[in-house]
Amino acid sequence: LLSRGLGDVYKRQVQKQYLLLAGRPLICHALEAFEKSCVDQIVLVVGAGEEEYVRREILAPLHLKKVCAVVPGGKERYHSVYEGLKALKGCEYVLIHDGARPMITEQMIDHIAKETVAWKACVAGMPVKDTIKVAKDGVVQATPDRSALFAVQTPQVFEIGLIQGALAHALEEGAVLTDDCSAVERIGFPVCLTQGSEDNLKITTPRDLTWGEAILAERMR
Repeated sequence: LLSRGLGDVYKRQVQKQYLLLAGRPLICHALEAFEKSCVDQIVLVVGAGEEEYVRREILAPLHLKKVCAVVPGGKERYHSVYEGLKALKGCEYVLIHDGARPMITEQMIDHIAKETVAWKACVAGMPVKDTIKVAKDGVVQATPDRSALFAVQTPQVFEIGLIQGALAHALEEGAVLTDDCSAVERIGFPVCLTQGSEDNLKITTPRDLTWGEAILAERMR
């Protein structure tokens, strides 16, 4: 479970609305969903130097039983994932989630975990609603078939040996990856696309926080 950037938010003393959702840090919502789900262990990857802060201020109040390690991340996302994988013990599958997606639920987690048993590599995704244009220097070059386009989310789930090997290979070659599936795709292994959720949004702007609060309010009702 990644929360890279959380430490930087505190260091810069960014206003609370950029950090909190319904009065709680974004990461807390995701952590509680994983705590209730089928997973056995939770490794939290944070910004280097923020380990103690996260243990004290984020984890201690939650009293979670499944968090087995808090480790510092690396330069890029896949460096951080690789460090997090090292902290897991005796696992057959791993779910890699972005801490900026706080609206994940235990039902979503359990669903994609079951799909992965059959496929060994699985990602949640949603069909793209808008028409997508490929452009260069401000000029449209192509219009891909929208029916073949999907916006992927997290969790992205893998047999642990598969993702470890794929990431090691990518690191060795200095590859640039945009997500964890890319590491598996580049070694030619098929990745199953399973149903995601519109609620599983990634918080990147203040407006996303407003939408997240609306989703939480609806769930409470």
